[in-house]
Amino acid sequence: MALRSIWNGTISFGLVKVPVKLYSAIDPKGIAFREIHVKDTSLLQHRRVCKQENKVVERDEVAKGYEVRPGEYVLLSNEEVKAASGERPKTIEIDEFVDVEAIDPFFFNKSYFLGVRDVEEPYALLAAALRESGKAGIGRFTFHNREYLVALRAGEDRLFLHTLRYEDEIIEPGDLDMPEGRKKPTRKEVEMARRLVAGLTEDFDPGEFQDEYRAAVMDLIERKAAGKKPRKKRVRKREKPDDLAKALEKSLAAQGS
Repeated sequence: MALRSIWNGTISFGLVKVPVKLYSAIDPKGIAFREIHVKDTSLLQHRRVCKQENKVVERDEVAKGYEVRPGEYVLLSNEEVKAASGERPKTIEIDEFVDVEAIDPFFFNKSYFLGVRDVEEPYALLAAALRESGKAGIGRFTFHNREYLVALRAGEDRLFLHTLRYEDEIIEPGDLDMPEGRKKPTRKEVEMARRLVAGLTEDFDPGEFQDEYRAAVMDLIERKAAGKKPRKKRVRKREKPDDLAKALEKSLAAQGS
């Protein structure tokens, strides 16, 4: 079944307007479990319970709370939050263009397809300009009552939209309790590592990789549903860590280098 668009709007840069439709580009394949009461296999419900009164609270008695000081909250209704953000036009506002390679992968979040809406010429023109220049448009986009930083780029025959993380959402390495490496590798170790990398280098084909964990859990579910015993998994023995030079030499020998 063909997937429908989830948002219709316009890309705007300068005085140019490009009508577009937004489509989800990701179909997560996670396994969804429900919580079950083991005693009678009934589904469990989660309810809002007031800690102070120890009773269930109805939805119309619930507000959003932001903690300003320990134990002290500012209460906001959905209407107040919506009014504070104001009315936003259904527009992807492009502020600037940058080289696609200049965007650190850390900043990429979710991906979407952009399709033609109503008029094809502006869409084709923008796609060609981005494709031939190697640029991405950086701008803002409001979706589901939230403003996103976005990158707009072109593939061979269509446009893609990626939501980006804001800079203050990225954790600085200096904030981590992470020991710094002190020992420098020798020239010989670097050369062996380079040869190992070269021997393992391939053209990236994402279709070669599968979610083995998901496949194993689904196999377990299917076997239990059919009244069969779970498969016994072989437990790999943990090898004692070798010194770096020996590990590199063994890897290269196994590779035939």
